[in-house]
Amino acid sequence: MEEESASRAEVSVEAMELQPTDRICLGAVLEDTVDQLAILGRIMPTSFHGTAGAPKIVEDEITEIVESQKRLENQFEVLNMQLAELRAAGPKGKDKLINTQNDLQDILDELKGSHVAMAKNMRQSPLTPENLAKIQSDRQFVESVLQETLVELFQAGSFQYLAEATTEERKKRNALQRIVKLEEQGRQQSRKLQEEIRNVKREKGEEIQRRNEMIAHLKDQLQEMKAKTAMERKYVAKSSEVSINQTRKKCDLSINELQDEIQNIRRKIDEETRVNADIESFLHQKNRELSEKQDYWSRKYEEDYEKKKKDLEILKLSKAQDFAKLQDLTKVYKDYESVVVDDRYEKEMAKRRAEQMEQELRACNAVQAWWRGCMVRNQLGPYGKKKGKKGKGKKSGGKKGKKSSKKK
Repeated sequence: MEEESASRAEVSVEAMELQPTDRICLGAVLEDTVDQLAILGRIMPTSFHGTAGAPKIVEDEITEIVESQKRLENQFEVLNMQLAELRAAGPKGKDKLINTQNDLQDILDELKGSHVAMAKNMRQSPLTPENLAKIQSDRQFVESVLQETLVELFQAGSFQYLAEATTEERKKRNALQRIVKLEEQGRQQSRKLQEEIRNVKREKGEEIQRRNEMIAHLKDQLQEMKAKTAMERKYVAKSSEVSINQTRKKCDLSINELQDEIQNIRRKIDEETRVNADIESFLHQKNRELSEKQDYWSRKYEEDYEKKKKDLEILKLSKAQDFAKLQDLTKVYKDYESVVVDDRYEKEMAKRRAEQMEQELRACNAVQAWWRGCMVRNQLGPYGKKKGKKGKGKKSGGKKGKKSSKKK
């Protein structure tokens, strides 16, 4: 719960932006507080022992703790009564019941902390130099935190450092409370362990008696084992001497072999030295030859460079002449190309005109054939019925029918 409230406080501090007037007012308050803490640190003594008001200070502190404990007990009784009423009310006030249980648990934790503080004050006086040193360190911590908060307030307009320091101190307090709880659990476990130790001691006494009897039996066996061990020791001593002699001989042989190897390596070193001297003389000779070749190729490079330079100038002149000739040929080509393009265009236009005339002719023939067919079928114009002989009319009609069919 405390960690959640600390996280919510950090979020609210980050979201809060102070106005300039609020910064000035809060900065004045913090600066006054820091000055008072500094003055308090100057005037606070290292110990109250032997002073006139020392008993009064102890009495006031104990009275404050007792009053705080009484207040917590009254709150506990009130919450306990509310819890009983909510349980009697049924499932309607379930949320209130959960909140009341959480508050009751918080008060129980505070009561435990109050009991621990009272027991500590009863065991140790708050006027000792150790407690005063603790108070002095707490004062210095508060003074440093407020000083850093004051600087942050004037620079950034926030008091994030104060929230972080408060959260860190709350974590340390929770860790201390956990340590106290663990200490109480350790005491209970120590009582249980002491009882178990007494039981174990009783069992171990019986077991020791049985083991003493076993020891007497084992002593007899020990005497027998000592005799056997003496014989084995003699055997081991002789075998170790033999192994040492054998190892010494092996070492002598390995030394001789290593000396022979050293001689071989020395001979190889002499041989490598001679070979190195021969290689150096060979490399010096090759170096001289390569130097002569370098001089030769340098001279040859200069000669070839001059020769190629002259050839390049000749090629540049020929290139200029070829370029002028190319421009003339390009101009002639463009003239011919314009003539060819014009000729192609005229041929294309003539071809299109011929195709168009042919298409128009075909269309005209098709229209005329269609019109003649219509006149023949409807017997219009010169293809109509003529007065005269029937035979001729029939023949002419047959001929016209044939002609019309052919046209179709």
